[in-house]
Amino acid sequence: MSLPGSDTPTLLLGPLLRHVDPVSATVWVETDRPCDVEVLGRRARTFRVGRHWYALVLVEGLEPGSTTPYEVRLDGVRVWPEESAPFPPSRIRTPGRPGPFRLAFGSCRYAAPTTVDLADGIPPDALDAYSVRVAAMPEEEWPDALVLLGDQVYADELTTATRDWLSRRRGEPVPEDGQVRDLEEYTRLYAESWSDPQVRWLLSTIPSSMVFDDHEMIDDWNTSAAWRARVTATDWWDERISGGLVSYWVYQHLGNLSPQELAGNATWQAVRALPADADAEPVLREMARAADRDPRTVRWSYVRHWGEARLLVVDSRAGRVLDEHARRMVDDEEFAWIEAAVRQAVEDGVEHLLVGTSLPWLLPHAIDSVERWDEALAVRHHGRPLGRLAEALRQAADLEHWAAFGHSFDRLTAALTALARGEHGRAPSTAVVLSGDVHHAYAAEVVSPGDLTTRVHQLTVSPLHNQAPHPIRVGFRIGWSRWARRLTGALARTARVRPPSVEWTKAAGPYFGNQVGELVLEGRQARFVLHVTGTDPDAGAELRTVLDLPLADPVAAEVTG
Repeated sequence: MSLPGSDTPTLLLGPLLRHVDPVSATVWVETDRPCDVEVLGRRARTFRVGRHWYALVLVEGLEPGSTTPYEVRLDGVRVWPEESAPFPPSRIRTPGRPGPFRLAFGSCRYAAPTTVDLADGIPPDALDAYSVRVAAMPEEEWPDALVLLGDQVYADELTTATRDWLSRRRGEPVPEDGQVRDLEEYTRLYAESWSDPQVRWLLSTIPSSMVFDDHEMIDDWNTSAAWRARVTATDWWDERISGGLVSYWVYQHLGNLSPQELAGNATWQAVRALPADADAEPVLREMARAADRDPRTVRWSYVRHWGEARLLVVDSRAGRVLDEHARRMVDDEEFAWIEAAVRQAVEDGVEHLLVGTSLPWLLPHAIDSVERWDEALAVRHHGRPLGRLAEALRQAADLEHWAAFGHSFDRLTAALTALARGEHGRAPSTAVVLSGDVHHAYAAEVVSPGDLTTRVHQLTVSPLHNQAPHPIRVGFRIGWSRWARRLTGALARTARVRPPSVEWTKAAGPYFGNQVGELVLEGRQARFVLHVTGTDPDAGAELRTVLDLPLADPVAAEVTG
């Protein structure tokens, strides 16, 4: 840490270990001033965005399957690890080691526990507890990757500390329902969320992949054409969305990209081409505004390669097509890219295809039926009273998951079932959709069509640090019940709604409380392990393992492996 008035730079956030492949890694940092950032002898100069400085250091020349402890130096002075840190040294662990591949995942982390009022009643932070648990484990049991599936920050639900900070900045009181307005205020959210020591260490050591959901921007972001028409007509939306997308690009998206993708990314190359003291904010604002107006200008989706596992992360927010008569979760061009990535995974012989999308594909059956029913009414009666009523319900009840985009639900289903039938080559052992958003955890599995060689699952884990109010818990428990499924199914049939193109059954859950999931992959075997901190904030942050669910067919694994 530097003293006030010192010429020594300070590490404000990070390091975050982001993209890691067998021979390279990227390390992200935020500093308090311009400087040279060094990791393992590789250097990068900071770039400026507004009043903030960042760097992304590309470390090359690593060995597959290796473990390399690292330090961070700013202008030659070591700033990480901190001298008094109680955690093991941060290290880069490249794919290729023997043994199982462990992936941790979850979504919805409302700030850090130290910044949240106890009166809010939010249970202990699962990501903090998981960090402590990992730090105490032997290194060979650490997760190999961390996937954060949305709502890494909450721009529309602010802590008391952030409201106080905003009040001082704005010179006027910020109400309890206040929200951030611009880029500078977004940076406060990341500082609040990523500064606690436990998570800071975890993010410095476990490679992370991230994707946004609505709360990174605003609740109900891109729910429908009606929502978008209303919000874009305001005088504050342009500043809000550009600040949100610029901050997302800097703090989350940049680290999602591989070295090859960075080399071909026009925005990153434009930022790097700026003079050392230039502000990159105008370049990034232009990118953000273009992305908001025309989602085709930026692809937020991406792929991670992990040997026998392949992760395809799908943007289910920014790229939506909202025309009421042609609603799509992503446009046709991006869906073709998704389908090509699925086929490529089969051609490359992966054993486990993972699809990360913030919103669940397979929901509790009753909720799935209600979303399909609501979409049918909104489309069929668009512009008329019943259509407006369906739109009001859609926004009030957050009816905007894959089931509410029926065409896209069917297209994703077709891509996964084609893979599972072996239509593109040898079928992998599992295809697993990883999601968050809905503030509880469950596992579901496709049971029809019955001619699938691959086992196809939906795993949902949320929240890492938030809570599900009692009515939501009741609603999701009811959503899985047989009588609710029959009732809502009959409701959907009265509106002549076509049933889902696939059938599924609940394999486990629902589980409530703050939680983190693990996917354990070894050969053709796969397991889903769920850890929960509980629902009582006074009970402490110790994780309890509540589920260890096999996902692959052991007989098939023996025969083929």
